[in-house]
Amino acid sequence: MIDDFLNGDLSDVEEAVRKAAATEITPRFRQLAAHDIVEKSGPHDLVTTADRLAEEHLAASLTALLPGSVVVGEEAVHADPSVYEALRGDAPVWIVDPVDGTRQFVRGEAGFCTLVALAQHGEVLASWTYAPVLEEMAIALRGGGARLNGAPIRSGSPAPGAVIEVAMSHPDYTSPDQKSALLGLDVPGVHGRPCGSAGLEYLAVARGELDAVAFSWENAWDHAAGLLLVTEAGGAQTTVAGEPFRIVGGNALPFTAARDADTARRVRSLLLG
Repeated sequence: MIDDFLNGDLSDVEEAVRKAAATEITPRFRQLAAHDIVEKSGPHDLVTTADRLAEEHLAASLTALLPGSVVVGEEAVHADPSVYEALRGDAPVWIVDPVDGTRQFVRGEAGFCTLVALAQHGEVLASWTYAPVLEEMAIALRGGGARLNGAPIRSGSPAPGAVIEVAMSHPDYTSPDQKSALLGLDVPGVHGRPCGSAGLEYLAVARGELDAVAFSWENAWDHAAGLLLVTEAGGAQTTVAGEPFRIVGGNALPFTAARDADTARRVRSLLLG
């Protein structure tokens, strides 16, 4: 069933993502009232009315497009952590982050996006990364390449001898061991900075504007879409254990995704110290 779906016209998925953003997200951009913003685990973990309503919108539209599919969304998992277990089941799973970069969205900045990935049996098969304010839609299909606004994109490789630019988890929001690993990137020839929207950082790697990311958390909705996008653009990814990142969890952290395999190996080596 899912093969027939993926081999068919997927424009309806793109339209569903665009419609959810147009209906629930962009009308609230720079229009949020105080009651529209709620802290979850702390002041750096926010949810807005736009997040909740966009996820509900996408859950309804995406499961209608693929009968028998289920949704693992950031807000649904926050409400009921057992929802995450659907990633281990047999049904096709839509992995949804309705507003990736909620802090940027709340601040009225354009650097946020909607992330949707389709997976089954732990394998990401397709992904959509949509930045509505930036008017950018990136789509990746496993084995089918990556496109941005309809044009193929390739990650390429850093120039020989160039400083490697890496977006990474902020050390303040990591465990002591993870913080120590990330500090391994503080060496000559590498320039690290805190990440913004994870989805847009992955897009920057896929289009060759950023050399690598290094992340210390593993929520599938933050990474599934971007990892497929980078891979299909010619990039590479690995955890510190030298294994591919698993969307079902249990990864050795931190992990990296990079423009090419050599850069991924270099970043992993630095993370290992």
